Amino acid sequence: MTDGPRHLSCDVAVIGAGPAGLSAATALARAGVGTVLVLDREGEAGGVPRHCGHPPFGLREFGRVLTGPSYAARLRDEARSAGADLRTSHSIVALLPDGRLDVMSPAGRIDLRARRIVLATGMRESSRAARAVGGTRPLGVINTGALQAYLHLEGLVPFRRPLIVGTEWVGLSAVSTCLRHGIRPVAVVEAGRRASAPWPFSLFPRLAGIPVHFGTVVQSIAGRERVEGATLRHADGTVRTLACDGVLFTGAFVPEATLARTGHLRLDPATGAPARDAAGRSSDPCVYVAGNVSGAARSAGWSFRDGRAVAAAVAADLRALPRQAQAAGDRPREREAQP
Repeated sequence: MTDGPRHLSCDVAVIGAGPAGLSAATALARAGVGTVLVLDREGEAGGVPRHCGHPPFGLREFGRVLTGPSYAARLRDEARSAGADLRTSHSIVALLPDGRLDVMSPAGRIDLRARRIVLATGMRESSRAARAVGGTRPLGVINTGALQAYLHLEGLVPFRRPLIVGTEWVGLSAVSTCLRHGIRPVAVVEAGRRASAPWPFSLFPRLAGIPVHFGTVVQSIAGRERVEGATLRHADGTVRTLACDGVLFTGAFVPEATLARTGHLRLDPATGAPARDAAGRSSDPCVYVAGNVSGAARSAGWSFRDGRAVAAAVAADLRALPRQAQAAGDRPREREAQP
């Protein structure tokens, strides 16, 4: 017979340890709301910036230009110094009403109850499947997050001559990352008639000598063990196959709102993100929404500031409630198992 879940409680549970989640946790801990517990499924807190080995991060937040990993480390240090409890390798199985979370930790399952929850799970790039790109399934088809993780966390080079799909800011960043690591993209393709990133930044790939094709989509990918080429359809209807050893899908961000979709939160039909009011409160009064999971694909700095603003609303909300027995600064409490 297996043991049941542990029962814990805290004042605020923050789901997601990226810029929004960590800035919210720091502000909440400094505001003295009580115990602030940050949960993240990754092995290290910091979110996407921790594997973006380039500047500029942190100028408005910390008054200096940092690389992504340095920025992530600063966010972690600030949260811990403020008194927040950061717990990595913790996956949220379910977001339930009344401030309840079903959590899977390295030590087993946890039934967590919080007075308030801050959902800060960010966004993710659309997958190949979501873009309806056909063909075989060889190695070398990845997104920007995977590229950064391969290069900066694992020291691996996934390809040498990839095709890059997309011209959002993250696509330009991907071009820069590739060039710095000796990777030479064969081309950049964009479904729209113009670049998504603003001029003159959108000129960067061409200035680097990389062809850019607008009004062009990837129809299929070919290759047995590894990518060998991609079939492109251009705006004039012509179709051709471009030789490459990888395909890098960038941008086309969607909210990482799985918990909201599978739970009880109301979604914004336009974005698929959990709906929130001006203070960040969702359809459940116990749950607030911070950062890019709200449907806004913006910078780490914007997410940091949004997390801090939502934290202020949560702190004001808690101050309006009758003070409970749990004191500020206590560790999350073990609760007796319910019959």
